Amino acid sequence: MTMKLLISNDDGISALGVRTLANTLAEAGHDVSVVCPDRERSATGHGLTLHQPIRAEIVESIFHPTVKAWACDGTPADCVKLAIWALLESPPDLVLSGINQGANLGTEILYSGTVSAAMEGLIEGISSVALSLASFTHKDFQPAANFAKNLVAQLAQKPLPERMLLNINIPAVMPSEIAGVAIARQGARHYIDVFDKRVDPRGKTYYWLTGELQEDVEPSIGENLPQNLPIDVHIIRKNYITITPLQYNLTYATGLHQLSEWEFKFP
Repeated sequence: MTMKLLISNDDGISALGVRTLANTLAEAGHDVSVVCPDRERSATGHGLTLHQPIRAEIVESIFHPTVKAWACDGTPADCVKLAIWALLESPPDLVLSGINQGANLGTEILYSGTVSAAMEGLIEGISSVALSLASFTHKDFQPAANFAKNLVAQLAQKPLPERMLLNINIPAVMPSEIAGVAIARQGARHYIDVFDKRVDPRGKTYYWLTGELQEDVEPSIGENLPQNLPIDVHIIRKNYITITPLQYNLTYATGLHQLSEWEFKFP
């Protein structure tokens, strides 16, 4: 079954990951449109451009001949919103973001432009998937693209529930070394030495965001969340493809009950 797909990312229109993903899905017969930032916009979170115009230019000769592509000078979330409301003739059946160069696990998803692009699709009422290759150096995106192709075929027959985003991370190993696919809950990560203090040639102090992963922190168990589910940051080390369902509603349900017992006074 052919699907109308919108693909974006945060690594930019020229990134190998998005090219591999788009071409693989186009070769599988899907109607593929690509709208990506015109440059790398990693870790931009869910920012939107409000105080300046957004421009999008048609891109040719990068993708499979059937792929329609645009480079946008906005954020990943801008790209998806612009595609849905201005560039595409009709809404897509599915939004995919990636394939990102580097994992998006644990609390990193809060900063991720990759996840934010997919989340923008979800906000617009469209099922969405974020895909990441868990390496900053590995360049073979084809196994991850093949997994995405199989997933899209499955979703064409059995769509995702409403208001659900799949955050998927693929280990950077040979296909024969993949241990399987694991449904995982979101973990947490703790970084140290986040800023490197430096001095420029004019003697002015500046700071470079670096950060070193110190440990993966055991997250608290969410309300009604099965305790036997593996944690994404742990299970990917065992070469499992991790799939974590996400939502944009951040309401802390337990907190609602706790706060209802408080007595607030104003003024």
